[in-house]
Amino acid sequence: MPEKKSLFKRIKHRIELVGVKFLLLLPSILPLKLAVKLGGTLGIIAFDIFRVRRKVSLENLKRAFGDKYSEKELKSIARRSYVNFAKSMVEFASLRRFSRDREKLVRLVKFDGLEILDSCLERGKGVLTVTGHFGSWELMGAAVSAMGYPVDFLVGEQSNTLVDNLINDLRRSAGIGIISRGIAAKGVFKSLKNNRVVALLSDQDARRSGIFVDFFSTPASTFQGAAQFSYRSSAPIVCCFIVRNPDETHRVVFTEPIEPDCGADKESEIERLTQEHTKVLEQFVTRYPDHYFWPHRRWKTKPPEKMD
Repeated sequence: MPEKKSLFKRIKHRIELVGVKFLLLLPSILPLKLAVKLGGTLGIIAFDIFRVRRKVSLENLKRAFGDKYSEKELKSIARRSYVNFAKSMVEFASLRRFSRDREKLVRLVKFDGLEILDSCLERGKGVLTVTGHFGSWELMGAAVSAMGYPVDFLVGEQSNTLVDNLINDLRRSAGIGIISRGIAAKGVFKSLKNNRVVALLSDQDARRSGIFVDFFSTPASTFQGAAQFSYRSSAPIVCCFIVRNPDETHRVVFTEPIEPDCGADKESEIERLTQEHTKVLEQFVTRYPDHYFWPHRRWKTKPPEKMD
C-alpha cells in the first residue's frame, strides 16, 4: 500500500507540474497587457462562477471593515481583489520575460521612498522588508532586483518539490536569491551580514507558533520571523507595498523603518515590532482593500483564552 501511495503521489506531482508549466506558457506567448487582461477575466470567473473561497473572502472583509461598506460594496471589493490577484499571478508567470528585458520592468514599476531603502543599507546591516499578500508582490521583488538591489526571498516550501523548484527557478531568473524556511535563521543572518535586502511575507495565520497581535482590532496569529531577525541582528524593518495603477503600471511604496531596541526585553520587543509592521499592513489594506488577498483564513487560530 505505501508503494501505491508513493506512486500516486509522484503521478499527481507530475500532473501538477504539467499544469503549472501550461499556465506559465500562456503569458510567454501573449502580449503582456493581453495576458494581464485575460488574468483579470479569470479572476472574475473564479469569484462569480466557481466561487472559490468567496464566502471566506466576504466574511473576512466584513470582519475587517464592519459596517463601513454595504454588502454590495463588499462584493465589489472582493471581486476586484480576485481580479488583482489573478493579474498578479500572470505577472509572476511573466518574470522570465522580464529577465530578458529588465528595462521594461523598470518602466512598468515606479518607486516612492527608495531613499529609505538606501539610507538603511548605508548602515551595512542589511534590511528586512516586510509585505503581505498585497498587490503583485512577486513583481515588486523582481522590480527591486531590476533596480540593482541585492534581494533574497524567505520562502516556504511547497509539498510538490517539482512545482517548488519551478517557482523558485522563476524567481531566480529575475535575480532574486532564495532562502528556504528549512535554513531560515542561518540564511537570513548570512544575507543581512552581506548587507542584502531580505523580503518576508508576514500576513498569514501562523497557527500555534505565532504571536497574537491585532489586525483590524482582532487578535491574529502572526509569524515572528521579521521581528526575531530584526531584534537579533539590529537590522531595521521596512514595510513595502505595490499598488496597481489603472493603466496596469505599478507604484512601490517604502515606509519609514521600524527600528529594533536590542536592549529591550526580548519578548515585549518582538511583540512590539510584530504589531508595528502588522499595523502598517492594516493601513495599506484599509486604503486599498481590493489589493489584498482575502480568501486566506487570517483569523483561523484563536488566542488560548478564547479556545473552547
